[in-house]
Parts: sequence; C-alpha cells; structure tokens
Amino acid sequence: MAQAPEIDVQMDATSLYREEIVTDRRAGTIRLLVPVRSDGTADAARSTLYLGEVQIMTQAGPLPINFEIEAKTLAAAVEGYGAAAKAAVERTIAELQELRRQAQSSIIVPGAAGGFDPAGGGLGGGLAGGKLRIP
Repeated sequence: MAQAPEIDVQMDATSLYREEIVTDRRAGTIRLLVPVRSDGTADAARSTLYLGEVQIMTQAGPLPINFEIEAKTLAAAVEGYGAAAKAAVERTIAELQELRRQAQSSIIVPGAAGGFDPAGGGLGGGLAGGKLRIP
C-alpha cells in the first residue's frame, strides 16, 4: 500500500487577514481582507484587499467567479465592482472558449497516427499490417 506523502502546512504569521463580507443581496458580494497581526489587531502597514464575487450560469450550472477589485476604500470597491466583474467574466469566458477549442482539437480522428484504424487492426500508433504508415 502506498504511503501518504508528508505534508508540511504552515500559516505565515506575517500575512494574516481577517475576512469580512459585504453584499447588497442583489448583484454580488465583496470580501474585504483586512490585514491583521498574529494577535488579531489591525496591521496598518498593509492595505486592505477587496475581492469581488459573481456567478454566471453555464450549461453545467452556476459558475462562481472571483476577482480582485483595485480600490483603497470600500466605497471605491463598490463603485468599481461592476467594471471588475465584467472584466473577470469576459476573461473567464475567453478561458472557457480556449479550453473548449483545445478539447476539440485533441479529438482522435480515425486513421490518424495513434488513433483507431480499422484497416490497421486497431490502436497501433500508425502501424498497419506490420508496416509503418506515415500520414
């Protein structure tokens, strides 16, 4: 039986954030990642991060999309939410289309090297009747 690999998981005490969630219960959610020290007090030396969340419907169901909102305040993050969400959705759709294109181009075609070739007797990497076929 295979032995489980040893996993060394350690949190970085200098990179801690407290998470707060803000939503309008209509368009989406903004997560505030407020920097904190290991004792839980606010760390004013680092900036708060604003992360947006939105969902799009796909044939497989809802797809959550997370994105960073470049902002210095919550008010600015709320104002910039729409543009950041639109850019993230467009990026995600482009990535999905590229994945679909790659999947379609990797379809095995009968008669292609390495594919199923009834004349050559099945899977043979281009071998047909004991001879190498060059497509």
